Amino acid sequence: MKIIWNIESHDIERVKRFFDIHHNNYFVRKRIERNIKGLDSNISKDDFLKTMVSCLLTTQQRSGPESAVTKFINTNPFPLNYKVCVLQKNLRKYAQNVIVNFGGLRRSNKISDEITTNLNLLEQSLWKKIFEIVDDLKTNQSISKERTAADFINDNFKVVGPKQSRNPLQSLGLTKYEIPIDSRITKWLNKFGFPVKLSAGALSDKNYYNFISDGFQKLAKESGILPCVLDAAIFVSFDDNNWNKQNVVW
Repeated sequence: MKIIWNIESHDIERVKRFFDIHHNNYFVRKRIERNIKGLDSNISKDDFLKTMVSCLLTTQQRSGPESAVTKFINTNPFPLNYKVCVLQKNLRKYAQNVIVNFGGLRRSNKISDEITTNLNLLEQSLWKKIFEIVDDLKTNQSISKERTAADFINDNFKVVGPKQSRNPLQSLGLTKYEIPIDSRITKWLNKFGFPVKLSAGALSDKNYYNFISDGFQKLAKESGILPCVLDAAIFVSFDDNNWNKQNVVW
């Protein structure tokens, strides 16, 4: 069996009108600069760990421009950076204290456990593979390579899932096609008239997630907009375009 996505002309017109409203937002321009034009910089262990921690923090918590999550991620130096975390004798307790003492952040027990487990996995064996993926995506971006990279993160780290496995890759500027499909995307697609009523719970299933991702990518392509850029426009549309140079995270 095969599903054929049929994007109609009025769908394309609606997407283009929507994008015209949000294309000049700082968040969208930053996404274009990083993921499309590319930033000529090396990605370090610290960069990867920060994006992973940030993605864990944004799960089931508000991440708007004035949220506690955004303020925590933008703290300089980052409170849970690689050099600090790797030196801790009890990282789980340390991370939990940092999260609790910052204030306004939820799930401190669970997040500190996930940070500890994932850093241990990286230190034991996964750094080499992660940097192979990074180097490959820097020069050979494609839908299949991006999806394979996301699958590796999903399959090898604790409590990540299809959405969160794409988040660090997008945040590091490594992806153009595979996006983190979150509640903002599902709400927008349902309102847009996506042919399948989206269920946030079902998105934890990789096959269902890929099915929705295929449709989103097709809609973006037919509209002449790369998926990661349309994703950025949808993201800011829920925050009244309040993102700027001071509060933008990625």
